[in-house]
Amino acid sequence: MRTTVRLMTAGLVIIPAAGMAQDAQLGEVKVISTTIDDRFTSKRTEPTTVHDISGDTVDEKRPENMIEILRSIPGVTADLSSGDEIKIKLRGVENQRYMGEKPGVAIVIDGVPVFERTGKVNIDLDNIESIKVIKGGASYLFGDDALSGAVIITTKRGAKYKGVTVATDAGAWGFNRQIARAGLAGDWGSGHVQVTHRAGDDYYWQSAYKTDYIDGNLRFFLSDTSDLTFGFEKSDRMKDKHGSVKGATQAELDPKGTVGRDYTRMYEVNLQKLHVTYANDLTERSNILATAYEYRDQTAYWSAPQRVAANGQAISDSSPGAQELYTTQNNYEQVQRGVKTEWRANSGKAGWLGGLDLRRNTYRNLDTAKVDYCARVDFVPPYACPLPASNFIAAGTILTDSYTREAINAVYGEFKYLLAPKWTLTLNGRYDQIGLDFSSGRTREITTPFSRSKSFRVPSWRAGVSHEAGRNLDFFGNVSTSFRAPTADQLYNGSLSPTGGKTLNNENLKPEKALNLELGMRAKTTAFGVAADVEAAVFQTDRKDFILATNGQYSTSTTTAQQMYDNIGGVRNRGLELSLKTDRKQTFTFDAAYSYIRAKFTDYDNFNLTLGNPYVPAPTLVAYNNTGNDVPRVPRHQFNATFGWQPDDRWRVALEMDARSWSWADEINQEKWDGRTLFNLSAHYDIRESGFLGAKWSLFARVNNLFDKRYWSAARGTNDASNYLTGAYDGVYNAEDLSIVVGKPRHWIAGISATF
Repeated sequence: MRTTVRLMTAGLVIIPAAGMAQDAQLGEVKVISTTIDDRFTSKRTEPTTVHDISGDTVDEKRPENMIEILRSIPGVTADLSSGDEIKIKLRGVENQRYMGEKPGVAIVIDGVPVFERTGKVNIDLDNIESIKVIKGGASYLFGDDALSGAVIITTKRGAKYKGVTVATDAGAWGFNRQIARAGLAGDWGSGHVQVTHRAGDDYYWQSAYKTDYIDGNLRFFLSDTSDLTFGFEKSDRMKDKHGSVKGATQAELDPKGTVGRDYTRMYEVNLQKLHVTYANDLTERSNILATAYEYRDQTAYWSAPQRVAANGQAISDSSPGAQELYTTQNNYEQVQRGVKTEWRANSGKAGWLGGLDLRRNTYRNLDTAKVDYCARVDFVPPYACPLPASNFIAAGTILTDSYTREAINAVYGEFKYLLAPKWTLTLNGRYDQIGLDFSSGRTREITTPFSRSKSFRVPSWRAGVSHEAGRNLDFFGNVSTSFRAPTADQLYNGSLSPTGGKTLNNENLKPEKALNLELGMRAKTTAFGVAADVEAAVFQTDRKDFILATNGQYSTSTTTAQQMYDNIGGVRNRGLELSLKTDRKQTFTFDAAYSYIRAKFTDYDNFNLTLGNPYVPAPTLVAYNNTGNDVPRVPRHQFNATFGWQPDDRWRVALEMDARSWSWADEINQEKWDGRTLFNLSAHYDIRESGFLGAKWSLFARVNNLFDKRYWSAARGTNDASNYLTGAYDGVYNAEDLSIVVGKPRHWIAGISATF
């Protein structure tokens, strides 16, 4: 009986749910914001755009990567490559960057603010209970890097996972997936353990990947109003190349990239996440949440293709055996530990939340020379590289040895007040104190170890209002701020790599700031007799003190134009978002998401494009003023629609259309990335009653890129690049210099699962 009482208490006390309209009329306000859990789900008084995706929707899609789930939300884009990892972007923020930088989106998994070395999201797609996407600046809740919002993922939990489930999938290019889950539940609580294996050769040359997960959750009911939850996830991931090719010609003739080399290869990533969460409904009007966590990321990979052998011979991308020749072995380890606690309460017309966020993170980089090689191509072949030449580097030489300790102490809160019947004011505030202690050991370029310390104090806030204009119509608006603090690499890059691409330190960097404005509406209506939820929003994000390299992003430093990172950039993102979702219980369903985004550089007057060989003593730089240019890789129009047909509760057939318009591939707005429209077809069949072996069976099949459309899934241009066959530079920047990931042709996946 305890289980029933606990769930009823949760529903009555902390989830406003369907009764929110009545609550407002009775003069009672409840705070639903949280950085820890997903148990607060109402939207009616929320002044910000929020989208929710259930775990059932994720399981039904059986996605190969996260974007297959998130593209049903307007304004979401992602950096795609081979395998199942992606970097999520919201509203065009940070689309101009594509290396290992932070994504401008807070990624939170079970209350843990996750940042991985590559800036990408790696999570067991078969262990998702819910996904919540908060648009606009979200630093008022999550702090650093929540420039454009937050993606909050909650992993599977609860009594519904009682029993045993097994599943297996197969697909094109050797894709295979196996899953086994066992769970139990009772008056004491619930728990489950899940093991997942995913692997495939993928479409691209040398892009095989493999992932093994073991994860689980255990929840104890301590009393009728309190519970304690333990969660864990451990994954071992292997991935080879990203699948990119060089230039439009290779994209046409060699889309798999059998010739040439990615800048990085052979990723081995070991992730481990542990958390414990305590929840207690203290009274009918107050509750507390607290969580403690540890997240570990150990990443190793190759980088920097070898250009010159130790004997002085040149190595081009097409040289025999060149695809195995890389100069640098990268080893990265980070540990994120933290404690968060929240107290929320309400009294009549007011509701409030108070939170404390303490983080202690460490980051270690140890990069060594993988082989004997010559450091620079700065003279005419044959290269005079063997010892005692100063540019000879022996295998095992330490290239980077840095250690960063990051301490974040933050307080945050929310206050809601019923201004008048059906009008709710929401105020948020957060104050972050960020401390960085950085040290470098002795390396090839650093003869004397050194250490530095830096601290930042950054406030963030949101002010919003919501209005219940009718029984099924709400309007909302908000203004908020967000920020990104400088990293140790940006502050001290000159000391880390005195002869590298960024040659000067800048310890005077300030945090980037953004101001976000949003107006929107939510409505429940009918479309062709089918109940539907409609949401619309217009937004603007202005970023200032944008941290950029003074010679331009990914550009070259010279003796006369030495560069560093500085607060010299500005960007404005404006747009419109529309979404419609119909009742999934109907025979015919229709979901749609549309976004219009116009992203422009408001301050970017010092960009240098490199022509010819960048390794010569005086490379050719051509200056551009990119102020007023469009931010690359931000399509102005995106549209996703899914038509569903389910003649009964066992069958569902869905046709998805996903379209985007063209965008620029580079910051100088010269080379285009064409738009495309793709169609995906899926079918599901469920045997809900006990079938063979007494199990409930589910079968599914999906065909992606149904009409075998040829397209590019990514296109990035920065500088003149060497020819993919000869390795020569032609001194001209055009479409042949783009880094391109060709979209996958038509492919299939099918599977079966059974629950006992």
